[in-house]
Amino acid sequence: MLTLLPRDMAKIGYLYLRHGEWEGKRLLPPNWADVLRHKTVNMHAPEDPKQSYSNFFWIFPERHVYMATGLRGQLIVVFPDLDVVAVTTARKYVSFRALIDGVLGAVKAGTALPPNPNAADALANAIKDAAVEKPTAVGPTPEIASAISGKTYKFPDNYLGLRSFTLFLTDAHPHFAFEIYSHYPSGPSGAYEVPIGLDGLYRKSPPWLFNPNPGKVPAAKGTWLNGQTFVIDMQDIGYGEQRELFLSFSGEKLNFRFTNTDRPDLAVSVDGEQAH
Repeated sequence: MLTLLPRDMAKIGYLYLRHGEWEGKRLLPPNWADVLRHKTVNMHAPEDPKQSYSNFFWIFPERHVYMATGLRGQLIVVFPDLDVVAVTTARKYVSFRALIDGVLGAVKAGTALPPNPNAADALANAIKDAAVEKPTAVGPTPEIASAISGKTYKFPDNYLGLRSFTLFLTDAHPHFAFEIYSHYPSGPSGAYEVPIGLDGLYRKSPPWLFNPNPGKVPAAKGTWLNGQTFVIDMQDIGYGEQRELFLSFSGEKLNFRFTNTDRPDLAVSVDGEQAH
């Protein structure tokens, strides 16, 4: 697995655009770097029957374009005819055809555009603004918040592997703790704590031991949806995956519903009770 900044992704694309040469030095064999000349395998993709694959690249022969793909919208797209490399680092899946056609349609000249300092400054400011987290709305805190804070809820064996869950809302540093069932009958269960923002901003935590992917930083924030339901918004910064936890309290019972924002139709729900 590679964890790369967009500029580094573009360098890989540029190396292939230049047929395996970098600053006059050959780094890859020409036959390896000339992707469009490789023998390809038709992948019979329903959305694009002509789409094929060869040596780690998806190839679109009718457009004379090829790309390397990562998780969701992490793409390196090479346009040999335009002398262009395009890179995306989207959190959600990107339509290959829409991206390719968008770039092909946007290029109107065979030479570089003249310098435009005002446009360059506007773009830099827009990127800078997009990189700053904006707080989301926070709902009012119901009376139940203090009553359930610090209470541990236990769950029977379930699909999520969730053994217990505790929400700490009145602490100086709000967080939630959870315990998962061991994957091995004789092994110990795992216990974890995650800081949570209550002001509409994410709080980051160190990478969890069971998910040590480089560059993947868990972050969470929460708010009350109504008088009984607390919603935790979780994402892995640098990875793109986002989840929501809906915690619905009723007396000493807790309904815990887990959803992935990419597939809300696959939500999983389990019921637990306060431990005494």
